[in-house]
This record gives sequence, structure tokens and C-alpha cells, in this order.
Amino acid sequence: MLRPILPYLLCILALSTCVLAKDKPELTQFGHDIRVEPGESVADLTCINCSIYVAGESAGEATAIHGNIILEAGGSIAGDVTAVWGDVRMQPGSQIAGDVTAVAGGVRRSTGSSIAGDVTSLEGTKWLLAIILPPIFITGLIVALIIWLVQRSRRPGRVSQPYLAAR
Repeated sequence: MLRPILPYLLCILALSTCVLAKDKPELTQFGHDIRVEPGESVADLTCINCSIYVAGESAGEATAIHGNIILEAGGSIAGDVTAVWGDVRMQPGSQIAGDVTAVAGGVRRSTGSSIAGDVTSLEGTKWLLAIILPPIFITGLIVALIIWLVQRSRRPGRVSQPYLAAR
């Protein structure tokens, strides 16, 4: 008896979660900057090949890959902030409640801004290369070893001829 009604119940449940998520949306962009205006409240922010500008409030985390994260005056982020190949810049009156990490970029704080968590800044692109190149090199060595072992097993074995003694 519940079998015909079950798809409708699941649909109603899914729609109700979408309605609740509209209060604080998660924003993800590829190649287009994200701007959180004053008075606006959002959840997580993710930006790839673009920058994040926060003048309002983010209740989640902010992550930018190949872009900057800029907290304008009065902007706040409740979670962690991570910038890979970009900077984290904070203007006076901005706040971050979590940890801040910048890989191949820097953390620039103005007086009057605050960070409650730890700050890690690995400036310069050499850090990005130091993180990415060793796994690629090791993977290449493993592939080369596998190819060598396969080629070795495919070669016909040498048949040794018995030594013929002179008669």
C-alpha cells in the first residue's frame, strides 16, 4: 500500500530540504568572482580560478584555488579560509573565526582585523611545486617499474646450450 506513495513522499522530502537551504546558500563558481554584499549571509564559498569578496557574512568555509579571498570592512567568515595560489587579504573590521591557510600566496592583515584560529602562509610558487611534483615523480617511477617488469616477462628466455666437450 505504501509502495505507490513512496516516490511522492521522497519527492516532497527532497523539495523541503531545498527550501530550507535557501536561507544560507552555498556558492561555487568557476572563473567568475563571488561577491557577498553587506547584509548578505551565505554558507560555504568555493571559487576556482576566481576571487571571493566578502563584505557580508559567511557561516561556512571559504576556499579559493588560483584566486584571492578578500574580506572587506565588516566582512566575516565563521569557518576556515583556504587560498591555493592566491592571497588572503583582510581590511580593518573584518573577522575570521577559523584557521587561515595560504599556499603559494600570502596572508595580508590590516590592523583592526582578527583571526581566531591558526595562520599558515606558504608564500611563493616553490611551495606549490614542492607539494605537487614529488607525488607525480613517484607515480612516474612506479609506472616505469611496472612497464619494465611487463617487458621483462614478455622477453623470450635465453636457452642455455649445454657445454659440448671436445671428443
